Amino acid sequence: MTDRREFEAGGEDTPKSFAALRHSGYRYYFIGSALAMMADNIEHVISYWIIFEKFQSPALGGFAVISHWVPFLLFSFYAGALADRFDPRRLIQLGMLLFMAVSLAWGLLFLTDTLEMWHAAVLLTIHGLAGVFWAPAGQMLIHDIVGPKELQSGVRLAATSRTLGILMGPAVGGGLLLAFGPTCGIFINVLIFLPLVIWLWKAPYGPKFRENGQTEPKKGGISGFADILPTIRTISDNRTIVSMILLAGAASLFVGNAHQAQMPEFAHDFSTGGKSSVAYSILLAANAAGALVAGVFLESKSLLQALPRSAFNLVLLWCFAISGFAVSTNLIVAVAMLFIAGFLELSYNAMTQTLVQLNAPAEIRGRVIGLYSMSFLGLKTFSGVTIGLGGSIVGIHGSVVASATGLLLCALALMAYFFKSHRLKLGE
Repeated sequence: MTDRREFEAGGEDTPKSFAALRHSGYRYYFIGSALAMMADNIEHVISYWIIFEKFQSPALGGFAVISHWVPFLLFSFYAGALADRFDPRRLIQLGMLLFMAVSLAWGLLFLTDTLEMWHAAVLLTIHGLAGVFWAPAGQMLIHDIVGPKELQSGVRLAATSRTLGILMGPAVGGGLLLAFGPTCGIFINVLIFLPLVIWLWKAPYGPKFRENGQTEPKKGGISGFADILPTIRTISDNRTIVSMILLAGAASLFVGNAHQAQMPEFAHDFSTGGKSSVAYSILLAANAAGALVAGVFLESKSLLQALPRSAFNLVLLWCFAISGFAVSTNLIVAVAMLFIAGFLELSYNAMTQTLVQLNAPAEIRGRVIGLYSMSFLGLKTFSGVTIGLGGSIVGIHGSVVASATGLLLCALALMAYFFKSHRLKLGE
């Protein structure tokens, strides 16, 4: 890995619009992933509704959030090591089977009216673990399908498919809940995971199909957590990987998606005539719509190629957009700021992940992706502390601004670290 290539990864050739979708295999993966993410969110809609109706426990609601992100913090690196050792297709299938098993278990408990709080806690935890199996292995599979040249397109479109699933999940889940009831609805949800599971069974990707001649998964044991420090030492001199992992982690730690959990309060502040539910729906949709538009627009024009400078700038702009939303007193302005924030968030997420993958050594790519997931997804566990607890002290508006300001300062420090080290490497 030369310094110049590392610094300018992704900027050599003029890419095509929707480059990843030109691969037939990626089209199948894109659709299957969107359906799986939709099913994931359908399960949330139905299970959270029943949990609320049966237990009305704020503590269990809080546990639902914690159980979703803590597994990424604790086990993402191990899942990445598994992706280095085993066929990523099988790991994704394992994650999907766990999702399906959880939906099936919810349905059986609803059917027999035997759901207890400990059942809910166990199922929520297993659901979180299922996502961990999917995340690093899914990124490895994207690399196998599209290759390094079109990796950014694959990563960005994968994020777009997740956004599609997140947008469609609540609507479809609510429809299933109304049309069939929670029990039949959750059983139907099991079937939505199947297309991705079936396609992965014979998909011509993974270790046996790689061009480097590797025909079998890597041999040898998996040290798991013991490999974290050696992996960090291996990548420590690669400022692109280190900076992007830390940048993504800082964004998740300081802000993450914790402001979305506070949307009811923001909606109440914007509402007039007791229509806070309308404002709430509009605010939630604005952020997701911005992300969806980013995926489609950037891919259609092949814009914002993966460069560290662009990733830093996008995060800095995101800080201003989030702060602008927090201080807005007009609903239209707030919606515009959230739309811009969603656009920027998908853009920098895809870019940081692409840069990490492009620069990761092939033999430990899964572990490096696991470190990224551990930082980007796992640290979202604590964003509720920075924004939620801060909100109880200075108010939610001030808390979001303070968190975004903290991220801004951290991003500027990382930016200075990256460019200073880069100049030193080049002898400038």
